[in-house]
Parts: sequence; structure tokens; C-alpha cells
Amino acid sequence: MLDSVVPTARVRTLNDRVPDPNGAHVLYWMTSARRTTFNFALERAVEWACELGRGLVVLEALRCDYEWASDRFHRFVLDGMADNALDARGREGLAWYPFVEPNPGAGKGLLAELAATAAVVVTDDYPTFFIPDMLSAAADRVTVRFEAVDSNGLAPMRGTPRSFPSAYTFRRYLQKSLPDYLGQTPETDPLERLKGIAAPVIPVSILDRWPSADSALSEGGPDLASLPLDHSVGPVGLRGGTRAAGLRLQEFLRYRLSEYADERNHPDEDAASGLSPYLHFGHISVHEI
Repeated sequence: MLDSVVPTARVRTLNDRVPDPNGAHVLYWMTSARRTTFNFALERAVEWACELGRGLVVLEALRCDYEWASDRFHRFVLDGMADNALDARGREGLAWYPFVEPNPGAGKGLLAELAATAAVVVTDDYPTFFIPDMLSAAADRVTVRFEAVDSNGLAPMRGTPRSFPSAYTFRRYLQKSLPDYLGQTPETDPLERLKGIAAPVIPVSILDRWPSADSALSEGGPDLASLPLDHSVGPVGLRGGTRAAGLRLQEFLRYRLSEYADERNHPDEDAASGLSPYLHFGHISVHEI
């Protein structure tokens, strides 16, 4: 079995299958931790790739039929996809595969096709929105070991012994237990460990059916007007992605952190970090903060 530094409390097996030693690659299906750094799920996928001597395929897909799909949300997520594709460019042992659905259901079957030739499949574990149902459905179609890895917070979701009736009682518990987890930090750049491994090749038959969005992302992203979204909710000036998240964090630490404790609940004081959307879409990790 894999000798992993990712804490076992963060890893959940979604089926009863074993790794396929003849698989052509390891597949990481990026759904909620949309970043290349400080990402336990990506780190776990890299560990499998190194263990098996296989290249890593990263599928970062964006469907167009999620609830409240709009130009605003799509633009923010696409900014992040562009940053990730740029970070992945030129990496050894890696094939980064961004896919943007042009219409509802266009991505159906893509995960199954990539998983069919994989040795192991790893994805993000996330407790809300459509992610749990999506993972449950995918588990029925993946025929090799399929793991979901929790990169959501400083403490693993399954590290708590029970449900808590209020945020107050949870905070009291977390204040006591959090020191046990502070030393469990994901790697800054797990993709560096793929050096020396041959890059996997995504079959042309898959790319023809589900074209990669890589070239579109490098040119500013797909035309939002051509996608079936709510165009009445337009983009705002706030850019998404890991680069913008990093700049926002540095700005907060430099200019507003000293006022945060006293002024955070006063909107007019602008003392908050402004990191909420980046945390929500997985463009930054709490471990960076």
C-alpha cells in the first residue's frame, strides 16, 4: 500500500477497488481545491504517481449547468483555471487537462474515459453543493481505486468526533483540538516531485470528443456569451485565481491585519481579508494564510 504523508483522516476511499498496476497514468479530478499548491488531494495523486512510476493527468473541468451558473461565477473560476494551466505548463510527468462544457451534459463520459486507463483516481472531498452526489455517482463508474481527499481546512472534516449544534460549540472544540493538526501541512509545490517521470499522453480520441480549453484560457478564456449561463449576472472587477488570491493575502497582511481584531465587523472600515471568494472556489488554502 502507498506510503503516504497525507494524513489518513483526510483520505476517504470511494469504492472497494485496488490500483491497476497496468494503468497508463494516475488521474486527479480537480473539483473544489482548484490550485496547484498547498493541496492535499493533488499531493496524494502525486504520491501515487511516484509510487507507481506513472505520469499524472489532472482533469479540471467546469460544467455549465450548476445552480446559479452565471457570467460572474464562470469568469472567476476561469481565471483560476488559466492560472493553473500556466503553472502546469512545462512540468515533467504531467498532463494538465482543462475542459469547459459548451453546453449542458457535454462533459458526460469524460471522467469515465480517463479513468478507464488509469491506475488510481484521486479527487477532492467537499461536503456541500453538488459535489457529494457527483462523487457518489462517479464511484459507480470508476473501476480502479478511487479516493477523495479533504483539503478544506486546518483540521480534517473527519477529525471531529460528533456534530455540533452551533458555531460556538464547534469553535470551543476546535480551539482545544487544532494544535494537533497544525503540523500537518500540505506541500507547497507537490508537482515538483514528478521530475523524472514521463508525461502521460491523452488519447486523440478523447481530445477530439472533449476538446481541451488550454488555448482558450491562454487567450482570456472562452467567450461567455456563447455559453448557456445567466448573462444578467455579469463579471465584476474582482479577478479570480491563485495569483489574485496571493496578492489579496499579501495586501491584507501588510495593511489590514493589525486592525482586523477590532474592526472586522464594521464594513465601513474595510478591515476584512477579502479572501472569502478565493477560499470558496479553492484558489487559496487556509494553510497559506
